[in-house]
Amino acid sequence: MIYEVNDLTFSYDPKGRKVLDGAGLTLKEGEILSILGPNGAGKTTLLNCMAGLLKPVSGSIRLCGQRLDQMSERQIARLVGYVPQVHTPAFDYRVLDFVLMGRTPQMGMFARPKKEDEELALQALESMGIADLAGRSYRDLSGGERQQVLIARAIAQKPKAVLFDEPTAHLDYGNQHRVLERIRQMAGQGFSVIITTHNPDHALLLGDRAAIVGRDGRIIQGESSQIITEDNLRQIYGVDLYLLWIDQLGRTACLVPGLEK
Repeated sequence: MIYEVNDLTFSYDPKGRKVLDGAGLTLKEGEILSILGPNGAGKTTLLNCMAGLLKPVSGSIRLCGQRLDQMSERQIARLVGYVPQVHTPAFDYRVLDFVLMGRTPQMGMFARPKKEDEELALQALESMGIADLAGRSYRDLSGGERQQVLIARAIAQKPKAVLFDEPTAHLDYGNQHRVLERIRQMAGQGFSVIITTHNPDHALLLGDRAAIVGRDGRIIQGESSQIITEDNLRQIYGVDLYLLWIDQLGRTACLVPGLEK
């Protein structure tokens, strides 16, 4: 098991509302877990706890069998790649150098990148179809281009698991589907993937398993077909929507009725 999250509770204010309350989930090797939930439910908070960036009030997280709270930042970074929604660099970097930094956890203390590290960084950019950005300034990129570079850095890192926080939020339609396809390929290569999304279609396309973070801070998890139901989606988003089988696509799609005139 890559991740085991048990009875996790988190609050930004010890006397305030619990963002997560008794949350639990599991993630196996090579598995994709899509997490849905309304705004403010705690999806990003959950990922930050699983990446070791936030400390929960109670509960436990195990990463590859080890207690996360007993692991160093370097140990976690060797096993987990994290792709945030938005990233603003403190310093300017050439894109290739920025992706190359993903190799840092796998290198020895004070070690310099080797030729194979640079090759892995270039391969990661090529896998995202953005090798032409290698010599560009990271700061000069658009939000969508930065998001793709962040994913390339996570790929170059070669972790066991990659946590994606709404990775398609700033991408155009074509690049959204290319990123989803790359995520599926990563799972096929043995990466374990967690992706948060507001788009049920993306969770349906990725398949595997799905989870919903409710407004009460709890999580339900299971096979995508069992979790992504019309009733569950209506509770999340508060609108009527339908899941329909589309013969031409060979899959189920989520549809929302048109606005009434």
